[in-house]
Amino acid sequence: MKIHRVITVLGVFLVSGCAVQKDWVATGGSRADATVRLSYEYGAFESPQVSDAQADMLAAQRCKTWGYEGAEPFGGITQVCNLPDGLGGCNRWLVTKEFQCMGTGAK
Repeated sequence: MKIHRVITVLGVFLVSGCAVQKDWVATGGSRADATVRLSYEYGAFESPQVSDAQADMLAAQRCKTWGYEGAEPFGGITQVCNLPDGLGGCNRWLVTKEFQCMGTGAK
């Protein structure tokens, strides 16, 4: 009976994945277009925990270095598989969020 519980708990753990803190990093954008692109990656058995506040702060900081006043998210979040497992699943995901810089951009 104990072994059955251990196997059940282990199975739930493997299926649900491990909660892992992920940080957003700048992966693209354009000063001329006043856009910033942030991303993070996670594996198939990870359950990513991300901070919207960290993303907002990083995007605003990037925009401010270009002379803009700040940043606002737009376009939602995209998630694409960047390491297919060959069986229709995915071993690694890339999540991206776009931001629009606010203001005139004059420095």
